[in-house]
Amino acid sequence: MMPEIINADLCVIGAGSGGLSVAAGAAQLGRNVVLIEKGAMGGDCLNTGCVPSKALIAAAARAHEMRSAKQFGISNVEPQVDFAAVMDHVNGVIAAIAPIDSQERFEGLGVTVLREHASFTGPRQVKAGQAIVNAKHFVIATGSTPFIPQIEGLSETPHLTNETIFENRFLPDHLVIIGGGPIGVELAQAHRRLGADVTIVEGAAILNKDDPELVEVLRNQLTNEGVTIIENALVQSVAPTANGISVNAGGETINGSHLLVAVGRKATVDGLNLEAAGVDYDRKGVAVDKRLRTSNKRIYAIGDVIGGRQFTHVAGYHASIIIRNILFKAPSANRDALAPWVTYADPELAHTGLTEEQARAQSNGVKVARWAFEENDRAQAERDTKGLVKVVTDKSGKILGASIVGRHAGDLIQPWSLALANGLKINAFTSTIAPYPTRGEASKRAAGAWYTPTLFSNRTRKLVSLLSIFD
Repeated sequence: MMPEIINADLCVIGAGSGGLSVAAGAAQLGRNVVLIEKGAMGGDCLNTGCVPSKALIAAAARAHEMRSAKQFGISNVEPQVDFAAVMDHVNGVIAAIAPIDSQERFEGLGVTVLREHASFTGPRQVKAGQAIVNAKHFVIATGSTPFIPQIEGLSETPHLTNETIFENRFLPDHLVIIGGGPIGVELAQAHRRLGADVTIVEGAAILNKDDPELVEVLRNQLTNEGVTIIENALVQSVAPTANGISVNAGGETINGSHLLVAVGRKATVDGLNLEAAGVDYDRKGVAVDKRLRTSNKRIYAIGDVIGGRQFTHVAGYHASIIIRNILFKAPSANRDALAPWVTYADPELAHTGLTEEQARAQSNGVKVARWAFEENDRAQAERDTKGLVKVVTDKSGKILGASIVGRHAGDLIQPWSLALANGLKINAFTSTIAPYPTRGEASKRAAGAWYTPTLFSNRTRKLVSLLSIFD
């Protein structure tokens, strides 16, 4: 059979959030676009990542609220959890969102969709099934897959990853999780709230990319809910048992019914034959410049496949850079270091910019301001005062970073991310009028706390006294 030859303006490899955004934008701007995807449309985020995990977390939150209503004058009730029905809810959420990412929708936009594996055959050519695609530009958006560490016995021991755990329809008796990053922590709390015993085994400290002061708030909550956390314990071996699995870590043996491996992710480059395209890559992913161009300037790469910050919103941001660079010929540089991230546990943990530790490593003139939710009226009304807002600035008040731990931290971090991206100073928040009573007031109060040492100093008191002579 003769191969089908397709000539296109743009060929996108990977139908995750980044690739879909590029394909949709280019097609709607009149370009001839080919989209190649070997797996499910929507990629990891829709099918095995953000969407199912947040749906599971939402179900777990309802169960937790039933157990903790007494503080509002409502009797606590132990929920009857039908785990299979919970997973039906998770799949229902995926199904509700899926049409937005579907092959039919993109073909309706004029995109040629090939559900095949893509492999470069030259610097401007890709083979996908029986089709040969020639394009002016290519975008590699193949994402990432769970990293499976070299642990003795793991290949012989049944284990789950984020790609398979949402297929499980039976509540684990005891879920043992290797890895205390965001995925491990989120799924640990969700399963614990739904009735499973849960143990996290982490080789360092949990959530070690976040501010330790704020991580401690979340660690305490997890422990109070019954999650066992074993930190600074490397896993030496795992093994199947008659009743499930066993994990040997730090000289201790943990027995469980199910094992989840959540130690990170690796860029998906296998089988792309990047050598034929002249595209450089290493174990971290595809190498790109500030404009997200690979070593072959006709080929770009975005999202998880380039390493760095592996978040859906970063991939979407990369897509906007690609549209500007390729279609509008407007050189646009990647600034994803400004991207916030959130761990969607309870309390949520959100961060943008530099942590206090990072800022102090770069400068001696760092100032830190905090405001606890204990001093926020909305938090008191909701009987949920866990957490705080923490802001890091230089000595002039320029915002360097912010971290929030508490209810809705993922939403509350957004104004700080906006301020950071636009080089604003802390007075941008003190000048803002925040509605009362809201948790957002805590950000304004944290900004106000930044000025407290100066505002109420002896020097300021003397100035006010001097000015009083003009009354």
